[in-house]
Amino acid sequence: MSIASTSVIQVIPRTRRGVELFLLIIAVAVAVGAYINIGITVQGKIPASTGYYAAGIGVLALVAHITLRYKAPYADPVLLPCAVLLNGLGLAMIHRIDLAYLVRGIERSAAAPQQITWTAVGVMLFLGVILLIRDHRRLQALTYTAGLAGLILLILPLVPVLGVELKGARIWVSLFGLSFQPGEFAKVCLVIFFAGYLVVKRDVLTLAGHRFLGLDLPRARDLGPILVAWACSLGVLVFEKDLGTSLLFFGLFLTLLYVSTERIGWILIGGMLFAVGAWFAYATFGHVRVRVNTWLDPFGNIDLGGFQLVTALYGQGWGGILGRGLGEGRPELTPVSQSDFIMSSFAEELGLTGLIALILVYTLIVERGMRTALGCRDIFGKLVAVGLAMSFAVQVFVVVGGVTGLIPLTGLTTPFMSLGGTSLVANWAIIALLLRISDQARRPQTPAAPVSDETIALAVQR
Repeated sequence: MSIASTSVIQVIPRTRRGVELFLLIIAVAVAVGAYINIGITVQGKIPASTGYYAAGIGVLALVAHITLRYKAPYADPVLLPCAVLLNGLGLAMIHRIDLAYLVRGIERSAAAPQQITWTAVGVMLFLGVILLIRDHRRLQALTYTAGLAGLILLILPLVPVLGVELKGARIWVSLFGLSFQPGEFAKVCLVIFFAGYLVVKRDVLTLAGHRFLGLDLPRARDLGPILVAWACSLGVLVFEKDLGTSLLFFGLFLTLLYVSTERIGWILIGGMLFAVGAWFAYATFGHVRVRVNTWLDPFGNIDLGGFQLVTALYGQGWGGILGRGLGEGRPELTPVSQSDFIMSSFAEELGLTGLIALILVYTLIVERGMRTALGCRDIFGKLVAVGLAMSFAVQVFVVVGGVTGLIPLTGLTTPFMSLGGTSLVANWAIIALLLRISDQARRPQTPAAPVSDETIALAVQR
């Protein structure tokens, strides 16, 4: 039997869009179920707005699914349902705390309707990214443009007329009556810049260097990129008093540097630089000392910022393993329980079990992002996918670590769940980019042309 006559089974990759639709139905059902449960527990009846809530989140999810079905058919089928589930549960908890304020007679505008509006804006941006960016590799041509845009967005809150200091951190910009956090979009721009820069420089950063104590260390003249990233992250900490964003940016750059070079020496140097920067900030700046002292002894510093952490810890302790039940806790007693402390609100009402379940959903997003990076056929796409996936990992670790007392509070938001439009919209854009890269990664390659027996024979004779 000749080689050419051997039968070859052609495997046709499945798009898994049916799986995505099934998971979306479950995600919407869980979110709507939580909304109804809260209404029955707090008000004793099914909320009158249940139909609008279910239709809103269901239609947005369906539109996103149909767009993927036709414009990115091979995109990962798990990422979108995870985002819809987290967004829906976040809306339910924000509505639950709105009801708690209403029951206590505290006059304030309801936050849930605003968050639904921002959800719609986020899904619109999601659709825009999917429709406009047909191939993620084109973003590599915008490497330095993205870097400049990220830098401008980072320093925008320091502009005297635009910047607004809120709760001790200068991370907001007020323009035409609208307030937003430019750092959330700077995160996306800087990931694109880091990835594009490391694609070009990875050979220099990998091959040149010295060996010391079994470790391959880079040359001193190649330390420029990491020193610049360290200085920028320290600048965010010093001038904007934003510990979370500072930690997030430096962590992202260090992760991409390690992934692109596979040299542990970069991690050691980055860790030492971070330790030096943290010590310098603690010794020099009062707001950093307050954060650290509050973390070390929240009960002893209850009037200096420890009140939030103390009430959050009491709430989580009251929730226990299984929680008080949705609508049965008192999460509104913790300041900013709808935004920075929304994870402690869930921990109080769903317990440690519910908190772990939410962390597992985030872990699933990170895992699918890493899987996308492994399957991607170009280095730029791999680094962008790793950077975007790690942005979720670092942010959730910092938030959960802060509200549970593991690390100092940072002020970062919980992706998709915290109250706030900028974070929500930016995270929908990140999910869209991950789906676009995964579409390229999972798309079948064009099969090679068949080779005849004569061609094979000539090749063997040569």
